[in-house]
Amino acid sequence: MKVTVVGAGAVGATCADNIARAALCDELVLLDIKQGVAEGKAIDMMQTSTLLGFDTKIMGTTGDYSKTANSDIAVITSGLPRKPGMTREELIGINAGIVKGVAENILKYSPNAIIIIISNPMDTMTYLALKSTGLPKNKIIGMGGTLDSARFKYYLSTAMGVSPNDLQGFVAGGHGDTTMIPLTRLATYQGTPVSNYLDEATLKKVAADTMVGGATLTGLLGTSAWYAPGAACAAMVKSIIKDEKKLFTCCVSLDGEYGQKDICIGVPVRLGKDGWEGIIDYKLNEEEQAAFNKSADAVRSMNSVLDTL
Repeated sequence: MKVTVVGAGAVGATCADNIARAALCDELVLLDIKQGVAEGKAIDMMQTSTLLGFDTKIMGTTGDYSKTANSDIAVITSGLPRKPGMTREELIGINAGIVKGVAENILKYSPNAIIIIISNPMDTMTYLALKSTGLPKNKIIGMGGTLDSARFKYYLSTAMGVSPNDLQGFVAGGHGDTTMIPLTRLATYQGTPVSNYLDEATLKKVAADTMVGGATLTGLLGTSAWYAPGAACAAMVKSIIKDEKKLFTCCVSLDGEYGQKDICIGVPVRLGKDGWEGIIDYKLNEEEQAAFNKSADAVRSMNSVLDTL
């Protein structure tokens, strides 16, 4: 198996490092446009192989897409990161051209690759990749909901004083501070509703903290987070490569599911060897469906910016 990660910044390098440590593929290519960065980080990672016990061959390259040939999965992290006070919408004009160009170059050498989008605004960049490449919809996947769900479980675990690994919880909708929907009603602790342990006010605070989870870290760090985004993508790569068919919230193309069409937005899906292999219907209640529809409207508004470029 071969995986390419485009963008050797903090998120891309962390994603690549997680993939290599887990020995998920035989070859891993790290590509960046800044001279020497991908090569340097690849060598640095390779020098950990005897310490961590993996045999993945990691190669770095400055803009040479021929080195990515025959990749099974390509992860696109490239683009301008969000700065403090910057909305994801403001990134569209800059990142649309970058993501479109990267996807086209990847498919030139790896026409059968499954593409995972991390670049922001993630929902719109996933939609752009789907429309511009013509790939089957199951091969274009946005990462955002997987990250948001991890943050949701972190905040739940903090409020409950339990291990986040004993929790199940998903965030649907758009990957934005005002568009994501933490599904508190459906969150469970070892099979029992978290509402058995947390009152309504606490659940609302957990949801609110989740929704601004990215902005909170941007304010603290001065740039976007990288450990959790990189780990989230690596977990998705693992499920695809190993055909685990695990359930993740991912940004995928809807055709009537959840009452929406012609949009890429976060819903629960199974990830396996063919990409996303099925959308799970969570049977949202009236309030949740209304929130999902509102989120979809906001994502469509962002997508409309693409028509002006």
